[in-house]
Amino acid sequence: MPEGTVTSADGTTIAYTAWGAGDPIVIIDGATAYRAANPVNQETAELLADEFLVINYDRRGRGESGDTSPYVVEREFEDLEAIIEQVGHGRPATVFGWSSGANLALNAAQDRVPITRLALFEPNAAIDDARPPLPDDYVERLDAAIADGRPGDAVALFMTAAAMMPEEAVAEMREQDFWVGLEAVAPTIAYDARQVGDTLSGKPLRPELWKHIDIPVLVMHGVDTWPALAAGSRAIAAHLPTSTLAPVAGEQHSTTADVLAAALREFIKEN
Repeated sequence: MPEGTVTSADGTTIAYTAWGAGDPIVIIDGATAYRAANPVNQETAELLADEFLVINYDRRGRGESGDTSPYVVEREFEDLEAIIEQVGHGRPATVFGWSSGANLALNAAQDRVPITRLALFEPNAAIDDARPPLPDDYVERLDAAIADGRPGDAVALFMTAAAMMPEEAVAEMREQDFWVGLEAVAPTIAYDARQVGDTLSGKPLRPELWKHIDIPVLVMHGVDTWPALAAGSRAIAAHLPTSTLAPVAGEQHSTTADVLAAALREFIKEN
């Protein structure tokens, strides 16, 4: 299980862990998550390491990765490309993304990052009234909270506006020990908001969105997940001509390593 770093195009150091050998599978976490906070990634990698080189990295600003201002979405495309080239040795890469990490994966593929296949778990989309849209000033409010030294307010805004949690539940979470860890990555929540873009606006996905994606795409959602998240997955699958929609065992925006590993293995073998 080697660990190391790569250097992205702007000089930012990106930390990763890799398992196995073979064609690479790169895992991208969603908002607030990173290697030390998401054990499912390691469990999944260990199940796939007999056949693939599975790479999980800390997105910039999280865990052991560095960060460089100012942030623009293209910097994260460059981070992913550095991982594929420097760790995956440029071999045909499958990229798997959780939630807003799935949106990042789609955006990177649209920007011509060398990706052979995309696998997505509950990517973000809201094209109707299945869930409230993000506030029009969501990114601005996140940026302001960080600039004012209020990282907890940025996390709370994410939890209520994006993750649809009740304010009372978030107030209780702020009293828990793990909240400090969320505050530490709070500046990166706006990064995910920018990757999500207008896909949570409540309006139909723009026709030109991801129009260059012509590779196989697997769009997964948990069979017992929140209805709005399943609806978002269906909307994105319907938007992408090369996609397959696959409900899998799971609920509440998650699945298990054995289910995920089996789905990824089958998808790669079939494509």
